[in-house]
Amino acid sequence: MSKLDRTTLYFGTGDLRKMLRFLSLASLMVAVSISAGSAQNFAGCVESQAVDPPRTIYQCANGLVLESEAAAALEINAGAGSPQVVRMENDAVLIQLPPGGGAFEIRTPHAIAAVRGTEYIVDVTLEQTSVFVVRGKVAVSRANGSETVLLTQGEGADVAPGVPFAPVRWGVPRAEALLARFGR
Repeated sequence: MSKLDRTTLYFGTGDLRKMLRFLSLASLMVAVSISAGSAQNFAGCVESQAVDPPRTIYQCANGLVLESEAAAALEINAGAGSPQVVRMENDAVLIQLPPGGGAFEIRTPHAIAAVRGTEYIVDVTLEQTSVFVVRGKVAVSRANGSETVLLTQGEGADVAPGVPFAPVRWGVPRAEALLARFGR
């Protein structure tokens, strides 16, 4: 006897509402168990998934929160239980680090973005790394540590090989487009 035959026998042949209620409850139970089971520890952080837009969220003991786009590949190096350096080659990550959260930096092929308590986004393409500060301050330098600039709230910098860069106040459309990639 197939599962469908057993379900039909269990509910009776004419009780469609009962069957739909059963299927809805079963779907909800599966969704809850998937979301509850999706969190896992990773490099001193708890990893979970978010949707709309899809992204991976890492919540760390020192208050650090990393939200990476679904296709972003992060290499997280943890020291003393909390990440201190994250390397990334593509896509974007939103970083939130409360004051007193410790030293932290994102390293890309083009730049280093170091922070001491703020919220910012690092977006990497083949051509450049863009850093935008939502609040706080971020020091941005070339990947070799040279040419450091300090970005403050609302400012960004585009770091590309062989091209000068400086803090620039981003326009609302560019800032909103980047924040929308993280559901903000």
